[in-house]
Amino acid sequence: MSSRPSPEYTASEPARPEERDLEPPRPEVLIVTGMSGAGRTTTANALEDLGWFVVDNLPPQMLAPLSVLAAKVGSSLPRLAVVVDVRGRSFFADLRASLAGLRDSGVRLRVLFLDASDEVLVRRFESVRRPHPLQEDGRILDGIERERELVGELRATADLVVDTSDLNVHQLTAKVLEIFSDEGPARLRVTVMSFGFKYGIPVDADHVVDVRFLPNPFWVAELRAQTGRDAAVSAYVLGQAGAADFIDRYVYALEPVMAGYVRENRAYVTIAIGCTGGKHRSVTIAETIAERLRDKGINATADHRDLGRE
Repeated sequence: MSSRPSPEYTASEPARPEERDLEPPRPEVLIVTGMSGAGRTTTANALEDLGWFVVDNLPPQMLAPLSVLAAKVGSSLPRLAVVVDVRGRSFFADLRASLAGLRDSGVRLRVLFLDASDEVLVRRFESVRRPHPLQEDGRILDGIERERELVGELRATADLVVDTSDLNVHQLTAKVLEIFSDEGPARLRVTVMSFGFKYGIPVDADHVVDVRFLPNPFWVAELRAQTGRDAAVSAYVLGQAGAADFIDRYVYALEPVMAGYVRENRAYVTIAIGCTGGKHRSVTIAETIAERLRDKGINATADHRDLGRE
């Protein structure tokens, strides 16, 4: 491993006092969008609890005037969150141009995209006995398919994608609080998530790593019932040929990636580490990589999506 100093993982260096006096306030705007039924209302409520000023269903053409107002009133209008979705119909098509204009104006802009699987979205609409806003005379699934076509490009360019398929309203609220509770300039947050390939790849993963090249502790009788958090399993996984070398090289390769995310003002990154069932190898490797990233000054946490699922 290289011994050179790690970059500082904050979105920007604080300005000197004399510079702050000369700089106009730069409003912070968060666009909350995504699939209908994926949790925009829950997210908006959580942001309000954190002191954000939330505007729901705003036409994209109003984004620029609203950000100008936010800059003028300064501290009396704190961070601004705007919920934009397909309820705007023709307005939604203008969102891309509106976002580009905001970025060009110097606004600190982030886009949060909320997603969920089609199956979960159908179940949520059925549970509240409401039609999808785009289903017209068809099925709920028809409306979901139309919406995915409309928002596909926006999802691909979002700063943060959160999959809410496995989250209830309380878990989603906790996740929003975790992501957006920090004050001041956004600091890069990294979640190293273990998962099992047999349950599917996490849809909100920015990086996907397959550690099935390592022997599976499942086939060791005394380790089968334990997890990658247990010392015996961890020692077994990390002691395999290639394990330590892989971790060293992967963490080293992540250094310029993390620095690039900071330059691009990314606030949240998910690294998904997968094995067969998400119980042994991926859990150990995820915990180890998260620890190594923290040693480099990165705000990294380990999360285990499928642990206990078997």
